[in-house]
Amino acid sequence: MQEAKKAAPERAGPRPLPLHLATANMILLSSIAAWPIARRVSPLWNPSLAAQFASLAPALAAVNPNDFVDALMRMTATRLTAMTGGVLRYRHHAYRRDLPDPPVIWQEGSSRLLDFGEGAAGDGVPVVMVPSLVNRAYVLDLAPGQSLARWLPSQGIRPFLLDWGEPGEVERRFNLAAYIARVRRALTAARQVGKGKPVLLGYCMGGNLALAAALQMQDEIAALVLLATPWDFHAGGAHQAALVQALAPSLVPQGDPIPPLDVDVLQGFFWALDPLTALKKFTSFNAMPSGSDNERRFVAMEDWLNDGVPLAGPVARECLLGWYGENTPPKGRWLVDGRPVRPQDWQKPALVALPERDKLVPKEGAAVLLEQLPKAERLDAASGHIGMVVGPRAQAGLWQPLAAWLRHQNSVKVARKPGLSGRTRRTKTKVRG
Repeated sequence: MQEAKKAAPERAGPRPLPLHLATANMILLSSIAAWPIARRVSPLWNPSLAAQFASLAPALAAVNPNDFVDALMRMTATRLTAMTGGVLRYRHHAYRRDLPDPPVIWQEGSSRLLDFGEGAAGDGVPVVMVPSLVNRAYVLDLAPGQSLARWLPSQGIRPFLLDWGEPGEVERRFNLAAYIARVRRALTAARQVGKGKPVLLGYCMGGNLALAAALQMQDEIAALVLLATPWDFHAGGAHQAALVQALAPSLVPQGDPIPPLDVDVLQGFFWALDPLTALKKFTSFNAMPSGSDNERRFVAMEDWLNDGVPLAGPVARECLLGWYGENTPPKGRWLVDGRPVRPQDWQKPALVALPERDKLVPKEGAAVLLEQLPKAERLDAASGHIGMVVGPRAQAGLWQPLAAWLRHQNSVKVARKPGLSGRTRRTKTKVRG
C-alpha cells in the first residue's frame, strides 16, 4: 500500500506574527474609537487631511451616528478578514523553494562560495556577489525566473555567490572586519577559478562589505557594483536613525560577549519602517488568483523574508551604534583594521543602483556614494529594495542594464568608452534601467 505523501509543514511567518496582527487590529479598530472625536473636527486632525474632512463634515453631520459606527465595524471586519485570510493562505501554500545548489568552490566556517557559471559561462566576466548578513543569500537565486545568479550566465557572465549561511560558533564572535576578510578570501578563490579579475557586487549591507574589501584589494578587482547600498544613514531616513538610536543600547549592551541579535528583533525593525505593510500586502495576496505567477512570486519572496538569520553581536554593535547612531561611514569614521573606509579612494569603475521606491535604504542615503566614488555611474531602477532583484520588472529594470554594464567593463581594458546613455553631475554616466 502506497504511503500517503506528507503535507508540507505550516509556515511560521509572517514574522513576528503577533506584532503584525496586533498592529492591524489596533489601526483598524482605532477608526471606531476616533469617530466621536472626528465628528467634532478635533484640533489634532492631520493638517494634510483637514480640508478634505471639512468638505465632508456637512454630509457626516446628517448621518445617523449609530448607522455610521455599524458601517465602520463592518468595514473593519471585512478588512481584518481579508488580511487574516491572506496570512492563512500563505502559511498553508504548497510552494516550497526547490533549487539545487551549484558547485561549491570554496568554504570557510558557515560561508560558501557558489559557482553559477561553470561550463558555458566559464570564460565569462567573473562577478562575485556579496549579499547582506541579515537575510539569506538566495534572494539572488530565489526561484525559476527570479534568479539573477542563474540568468547572468546566459549573458556571458560567470557569477559567484557568497552564501554567508547561519552564523556558527565562530561567526557569532565576528565583527565587520572579520566578515570583510572573508570576502577577500572568497575573491581570491574566485580569481583562481575564473578568467581575469572579478567584478565585486554588493547588495544592501553586502555593498558596504564589498566596498571595504575592494579598497583593500584594488589591484585584484576590475570594478565595483553597489545595489541599494546604504552610506549616509541619516539622509532621507531620520525616523529610522532615531528608532535605532533609541533601541540600540538595550539590544547591544556593553561588555563581552555580545549575544547575537535575534531574527524576530531584526524583523521588528523592518516592521517599524512601515507598520501597515502586513495589512496591505496580505490583503492584496488574498485577492490574487490561485495558481497565478504573482501568487507564486509573493510566496517565494515572503518565504525569503521570513527566513532570516541572527546577526553577530559585534556586527550589530558596529552597525546600530556606529552606522545608524553616529553615522560613521559618510564622516570617514567607519574604520576597518584601523583604516577609514573611503569611497573616494576607489579609482576604478563603479556602478551604483538606486531603487526608486526603497523603504529599507532611503535613496538619498545611498545616492551619496555617487558623489564620493570618482568613477561612479548611476542606474535608477523603478522598483523597491527587494523588487529590484526579484520583482516582475527586475529583468528589464536591473538585470539587463547590469549585464550590459558588466560586459562593457570587460571590453574596456585601459581607456573607457564614452557614455552609455546620458550624464549626471560631475560627468558620471547614467545607465537607464
